[in-house]
Parts: sequence; structure tokens; C-alpha cells
Amino acid sequence: MLADEDHAERLLTLTGITPEELRERLGDPIVLTEVLDFLMRHEPDLIACAAALEVKPETLVAAHHQLSGGANAVDWGA
Repeated sequence: MLADEDHAERLLTLTGITPEELRERLGDPIVLTEVLDFLMRHEPDLIACAAALEVKPETLVAAHHQLSGGANAVDWGA
């Protein structure tokens, strides 16, 4: 997503995350949740990101659910 300038700009604008903050806090669950929230709001972004990561979109949806404290969260350690 960040390799595409338009997607990167949209992500930063809509989430309010700065490029520096994103680099510094990439492993932070709060930042990851914000990025996944961004993807959940626009299906074409979700699909493009999943394709770039070579995973199914459902995997990103499950990660979002897990990080946001969903009741049926997936155990990513399994």
C-alpha cells in the first residue's frame, strides 16, 4: 500500500498518522489497528493490500478483528 503514492497519501491523510510515526510505531497494535481500520473502510484498498501481501483479504479482516478485540478473535499463535 505504501509503495503506491496515492494509497500512501490517502492512508496518512485519513488516519492522521505521520510517516515518521508510522515508521517508529509500525509494530504497535494501536497503529496496526488504525491501518487495518483504514483498509476495512474501502474494499478496493483491502483487496489491493491483500494482493500485495499475497494473502486472502479474509486474513486481513481476521487480523483486524483480533486487534480490535473481537469476540471471535483468531489465535494467531496457532
